[in-house]
Amino acid sequence: MPEIHLQFGAIIGATVARMAVGALWYSPPLFVKPWMAMAGISDQQMKEGMGKAIGLDLLGSFIMAFVLVHAIRYAGATTALQGLAVGFLNWLGFVATILIGSVTYERKPFKYFLINGGYQLVSIMAMGAILAVWG
Repeated sequence: MPEIHLQFGAIIGATVARMAVGALWYSPPLFVKPWMAMAGISDQQMKEGMGKAIGLDLLGSFIMAFVLVHAIRYAGATTALQGLAVGFLNWLGFVATILIGSVTYERKPFKYFLINGGYQLVSIMAMGAILAVWG
């Protein structure tokens, strides 16, 4: 396996970008209200678990950036467009295929998949672009 030089500034930048996309995506002007309704989560439940959820999401985003930079380096991606492509393929192969189970097995509306999958797609592609150019 080839040795990969890791630029932790890029990994942190990609982590921050993912968190920023999530904060915007799941904000009141965008998708938090329909997402909460379909997920069956009340305002009170959101407020009670927010600190822990953000902490775990931050950790997960860091791990995702760490793993994604390896995929980007193995693919030889060095431009934003190539990083977007690697991000998209990872989303399609790993994330979308897992999230679709919320529709098929959990009987959630397809809109639920679109909200969650859309966030994952946009954030992973943004991470891919950052990591390819900066990473």
